Amino acid sequence: MNLGLEGRVCVVTGGTRGIGAATARMLAQEGARVLTVARSGGDLELDVTASDAGELVLQACPEPPWALVNNAGTSRARGLDDLSDADWQEQWDLHVMAPMRLMRAVAPAMAEAGGGRIVNVSSSAGRRPSRRLDASYSVTKAAQLSLSRVYADTFAASGVLVNAVTPGAIEGELWTEEGGLADQIAARSGKTRDEVLESTRTSPPVGRMGTDDEVAAVIAFLCSERASNVAGAAWAVDGGTVPTL
Repeated sequence: MNLGLEGRVCVVTGGTRGIGAATARMLAQEGARVLTVARSGGDLELDVTASDAGELVLQACPEPPWALVNNAGTSRARGLDDLSDADWQEQWDLHVMAPMRLMRAVAPAMAEAGGGRIVNVSSSAGRRPSRRLDASYSVTKAAQLSLSRVYADTFAASGVLVNAVTPGAIEGELWTEEGGLADQIAARSGKTRDEVLESTRTSPPVGRMGTDDEVAAVIAFLCSERASNVAGAAWAVDGGTVPTL
């Protein structure tokens, strides 16, 4: 299927690891000119929580981008009582303020250029809070879904289509690396990391964790010309984890 991305400028934040790296690779394979944004190693080295991040991203693009993928984010596994005000603020800045500032700068430029696509990478925890992950992660990912819908309603008539994806647990570095979520959950629960990973893999109806490429494939579609009647959606890519209609 031709996604209509040949030669189009696409920006991916958090574009050097995990879902972001897979998305950047997939968009490039479709012929897009991809600008990866990350604190280190990206085409544009930038902290997306900076107050001028949106303007800096626009300046780095050779023309108004066709697509923006707000993927930068992270999670940890800590109890509610362990979260400080600074922890809550950190998650708010990363998952709400950062994508808001990028959309605030980029969406009008897209509209003036004739249209575009924005995809916000939220989480299944934004649909149903996870007791295993930070409450601050679940709450800010829910806020990100609301933010995505606000921008979708505001810009759809201008041809800028805004959507979100909600991945479940991904078989990748965030979960499996040393000191990652599996180890953090094990330390809190008294289980071994192997037990944590086994329960995480078997809990979705599909019977496994997802992959970066599976999420990236949905993002690439939502960035495409083919997704011309999709706006304000929150596409679950979680193997059926959250049982909602």
